[in-house]
Amino acid sequence: MFKPRERVFVPGASGEPAALTRQIFGTQNIHITTSFAAGVNQLSTEMIGAGSIVSGLFMQSALGAAQRQGQFRHLPFSYAAMIKHLRAGPGFDACVVQVSPPDAHGFCSLGPIAEFLPEILRRVGRIIAVLNHNVPRVKHAPVVEQQDIAEILEAETPLIGYDIGAPDAVSLTIAGLIARYIEDGAALQIGLGKVPQALMSVLQHRRKLRLHSGMLSDGVMGLAAAGALDPDWAHTTTALLGSSALYAWAAGRDDIHIEGVEQTHDPRRLAGLDGLIAVNSALEIDLFGQCNLEIANGRAMSGVGGAADFARAARLAPGGISIVALPASFGSNETSRIKPWIASDGLVSLARTEADVIITEYGAADLRGRSVHERAAAIMAIATPSAQPGLEEAWRQIAAKL
Repeated sequence: MFKPRERVFVPGASGEPAALTRQIFGTQNIHITTSFAAGVNQLSTEMIGAGSIVSGLFMQSALGAAQRQGQFRHLPFSYAAMIKHLRAGPGFDACVVQVSPPDAHGFCSLGPIAEFLPEILRRVGRIIAVLNHNVPRVKHAPVVEQQDIAEILEAETPLIGYDIGAPDAVSLTIAGLIARYIEDGAALQIGLGKVPQALMSVLQHRRKLRLHSGMLSDGVMGLAAAGALDPDWAHTTTALLGSSALYAWAAGRDDIHIEGVEQTHDPRRLAGLDGLIAVNSALEIDLFGQCNLEIANGRAMSGVGGAADFARAARLAPGGISIVALPASFGSNETSRIKPWIASDGLVSLARTEADVIITEYGAADLRGRSVHERAAAIMAIATPSAQPGLEEAWRQIAAKL
């Protein structure tokens, strides 16, 4: 399928060509770039062929050995920065895409995902397509002309999905606090996880919400059914990721638009969205308001994705708010996710200048207009109660040096 030293792009999320995943990554002596996402698309050191190098936006714990050996290269880019990187690069010899069967005019839909594909397909050497009847023909999604495809394979594999289960009590509490900042008519960016899923259910009584997000999952169906969405707005995302029901639902919608990252994460477009509310999650935060989205217990788990693009834009947009929401502790052991300072085994994914409001189940710390010391006090107040005395003492020591 590939020649030695060829540059190959493989999309992730719901666009993963699952029927060929092991064959592609097991190929020897090629360079693969991918958007495989942690917790969604499975990739491990053992899957990478001898002499091959994989570059990706998201780290996974199973790739630790590959990264140390130079087989995996974690690219610390936001989605918008990745577009700039791709445009400056030499392009790809091949790109593997999963598409719907062609329509009467010979166009194959990319279905629930665009991501980086529109940018890549403009100047790729050859397109290898997996023809899959499970790929929905979303009306407003990018297409590939059958005549432009160099090689076609057929498969009937289910699309990669995402199911985090029912929201728990903590997630519902956090969602209720977030909802206080989201008014009728807001433009909303939201990620994946239990809190976003809970938030979608809490917002069903809102009206004229305008969705513009890096990813959308099953909760969008509930918002639509409840009449919460603006009927005159093109609800836009670069990827749908959820159940087979979501993919089938999107195929029948005129108001769901799947666009490339060069559109969905364009900083100029985002900063111009009136009332943009960006809701992102974090693994931990510190008393300065710095957010770690990528490393837990010293192990790299993910990547910054589009969070940095949306958080920064929401702070600049008229009436915009950048919200970072997280449970106050890890699991039932009450290990605080709020730290005095992002530790040496952590990582700052969002600078302290990129969050307006921090929310846990214990409340909301609105940082807008507050000084360094006032911000620290507000963040301490929403930490796990058992952690607050230690945070207060740690801050006294930090503040003495400021």
